[in-house]
Amino acid sequence: MSFEELLDLASRAVGGSVVAANDEFFAERDNLVNPWAPTFTPRTFGAKGQVYDGWETRRRREPGHDHAVLRLGAPGHVHGVVVDTAFFTGNYPPEASVEGCRADGYPSPAELARADWFPLVERAPLQGDTRNRFAVDAGRLVTHVRLTIHPDGGVARLRVHGVPAPDPRLLPDTVDLAAAELGGRVVDCSDRFYGSPGNLLLPGLAASMGEGWETRRRRDDGNDWVQVRLAAPGVIALAELDTSHFKGNAPGWAALTGPGGEPLLARTRLQPDTRHRFRLSHDGPVDGARLDIYPDGGMARLRLYGSLTPAAREGLAAPWTDQEAGEG
Repeated sequence: MSFEELLDLASRAVGGSVVAANDEFFAERDNLVNPWAPTFTPRTFGAKGQVYDGWETRRRREPGHDHAVLRLGAPGHVHGVVVDTAFFTGNYPPEASVEGCRADGYPSPAELARADWFPLVERAPLQGDTRNRFAVDAGRLVTHVRLTIHPDGGVARLRVHGVPAPDPRLLPDTVDLAAAELGGRVVDCSDRFYGSPGNLLLPGLAASMGEGWETRRRRDDGNDWVQVRLAAPGVIALAELDTSHFKGNAPGWAALTGPGGEPLLARTRLQPDTRHRFRLSHDGPVDGARLDIYPDGGMARLRLYGSLTPAAREGLAAPWTDQEAGEG
């Protein structure tokens, strides 16, 4: 599996932000974590020149380098980084490096500057107008990353792909066991023609059909489905099947089953453009669920609310208790 199939831990879609940058003269640092693909409109000029959908610093006239510090929306273990220089051609950085740190709580930029930073991507050459991909040997827990460009220039997006490691001390008794920001992940699906099934597990409400999962029109007797691995084993008490924005293309019915085929929600009629909530009753914990939709169509979100098992909470705590926190 490519590391790019893992969650972008830095994306604003899961709460990531850029907390500091030493320079953002030509284009704002906040663009680095936008979840959508970069865009470009030629000959669109502002007071500081061509408008770029990215982060761009001024031309250096002295030795040094530029940097931006990102707070991950979902702390976790990093498996890969993408330094995307889309549309930066004569103004991209020749080289970049990426570091990580663990800093508990909500440290200020000054506190982060004193944190224990460690390399994720050693200084490496970049290509312009390119998704520069770097695999990372996942190890230590990461809460923040620092992108350093050598010496200056523009980067459209920084993607930090990995596996979330939520702090169980901050989780309530009932959580969305399928939530991407906690580690829930789609492991298989029948069709992703119009939209990624991973969108089902993102935080918040979908703003449009484009932020959900939608399949092509079926012309056979089958149905579409998504297989979800939960963030950790737990007992699901309530399911939310959200068809918001899907009106002429919502599924007619849906069902939920556990990993062994045990029924969680019998085939049930759905309405278009509606957040449906269903109480579930089953005996034991599960570590995954399958959503079947009949026959096809689109869904905005899937929520599986329940309680973690004691063993699951203990397992989630390991990355937080086995390592010392960074300064901050």
